[in-house]
Amino acid sequence: MADLTITAANVVAGVNAVKKDGIAGEAITAGKAVYQASATKKWMLADSNSATAEARKAIGIALNGAALNQPIAVQTSGDITIGATLTAGDALYLSDTPGGICPLADVGSGEFVCQLGLAKSTTVLALAVQFPGVSL
Repeated sequence: MADLTITAANVVAGVNAVKKDGIAGEAITAGKAVYQASATKKWMLADSNSATAEARKAIGIALNGAALNQPIAVQTSGDITIGATLTAGDALYLSDTPGGICPLADVGSGEFVCQLGLAKSTTVLALAVQFPGVSL
């Protein structure tokens, strides 16, 4: 398997979505997993094997694309139409590709485990980030 192939135009927040607004600290595409940098308060791409500890824990999923220093909306929990084909019941995790989302089978040795949520259907992810702070 590999990271989900997400169509950014198809990423849509569900009616129960919890969202935060902010500023992008780099170019971000809708559907990418992000965290908020403590030093700048800007949203950045999360990465399960980053050398930066805070980058290993995604906080949410970008709902829109944004260039550096542009406004961005981030969904932190609730249902999200992710813009990719899912398998209902599967757990999805932060990838070692910045912002990427993958199944557990693709979380490799040395990567930190960050579960993003469970697939409710073939299109909807129940976003509920779990980060135990351990690596494989």
